[in-house]
Amino acid sequence: MKRRGGEKSTALDMTQGPILRQLVFFALPLMLGNVFQMLYNTVDSVIVGNFVGKEALAAVGSTTVIVGMIVFFFSGFSIGAGVVIGNNFGAKNMERLHDAIHTTVAAAFVLSLLLTLVGVAAVKPMLRLMRTPEDVFENAALYLRIYLGGISGLLIYNMGSGILRAVGDSIRPLGFLILTSILNTLLDLVFVIGLKTGIAGAAIATVLSQFVSAALILTLLTRTKDIYRLNWKELHIDFPILKKIFAIGMPAALQTVITSFSNIFVQGYINFFGSDVMAGWSSYNKLDYFIYLPMQSMSIAATTFVSQNMGAGDEKRSRQGTLTAILMTTLVTGAAAVVLFAFAPGAVRMFSPDSAVIRYGVMFIRTNVFFLLFNAVSQVLAGALRGRGDSRGPMIIMLFCFVAVRQVYLFWVTHCVANTPRLVGFGYPVGWMCCFVIEVFYAWYRQRRVTVV
Repeated sequence: MKRRGGEKSTALDMTQGPILRQLVFFALPLMLGNVFQMLYNTVDSVIVGNFVGKEALAAVGSTTVIVGMIVFFFSGFSIGAGVVIGNNFGAKNMERLHDAIHTTVAAAFVLSLLLTLVGVAAVKPMLRLMRTPEDVFENAALYLRIYLGGISGLLIYNMGSGILRAVGDSIRPLGFLILTSILNTLLDLVFVIGLKTGIAGAAIATVLSQFVSAALILTLLTRTKDIYRLNWKELHIDFPILKKIFAIGMPAALQTVITSFSNIFVQGYINFFGSDVMAGWSSYNKLDYFIYLPMQSMSIAATTFVSQNMGAGDEKRSRQGTLTAILMTTLVTGAAAVVLFAFAPGAVRMFSPDSAVIRYGVMFIRTNVFFLLFNAVSQVLAGALRGRGDSRGPMIIMLFCFVAVRQVYLFWVTHCVANTPRLVGFGYPVGWMCCFVIEVFYAWYRQRRVTVV
């Protein structure tokens, strides 16, 4: 595909060409980008845990689910926008593509402002809901207020990179993330170690870096000569397009928000055991998320691939892409799980030298890590279904498994079996296995209906 000026486009048309190569080409830079994005909070944890203390590490870790709830809500909106943009790109409808991009940007600014205000106001109530211990509470509240006060930088970056992903460009957002992740690390060292600003300095460093990433992505969209160029004078909201974006994106947003809200209760069960277990759980979650990244990246790749091919009317290619994505994700997840299981003690030691923290972190890793294979299949299937415009099915399934089933399990195991950190932590695999079984059946049922029709 060519730009107006005859230059080669950076967009990737996934409606033709080798499926495996296209998925790898798209997902690999996206996965690396997610790794660097995850490094924002991970670097905070490593530096705070080693230079401030395990209580500060527990404080940063206890904020993860609250930050995630806001980011994931916005990500749902980005998913909906990506599907609409991808459909129009696949159908070569340039006029609707233009309207969808400008509607996405305008709505994103409004949502960023609202989510910032809601997030800052909800800091203390959410920490109380998680039964955050007093020795951690004030540090957690301080970190969250600063982080959420500047979260619009992260949200706007995600919106811009989502637009680029919808047209197949996952490479340049990676470059921005590498740059700003390095910046975040340097600022962490300056604020936390050099200026002795403690946990507040870690939050400030992250916020500043995220605003830089937002500025870079908006500059790219504004200055490009490609078909997805952003013209600020033409910024508007096309309400039929916005309605379609929300129809696809809101089920995914509600799913992730409610799941994250449910995880606040999981964090509450963990907080019951004190700062050692909290810090170990925090370390496990950071490491676990790095294994989650390949499946998340391939899920987004499946959404983009399927949305473009459904826009082009190619049902067979959509199915082939989904199966290829599942196979790739399962192999990568299994290999990563083996490595983390083997090197768990050293991995946890990066976050804290405390022996109790290392013991609990290793326990959580080695109990749960191989069950991520179930989650790998579920996430890719959910992404493919969203690419078809079906967000409601995955939402209902994941809410049932990650919220209802998980909470029932936690209540039962802590009240009727034994209230131990290992059994509480196993609540995650219970949800993953439930989701795998139901979603595989649901996807098979939908495919059978399409075949019959």
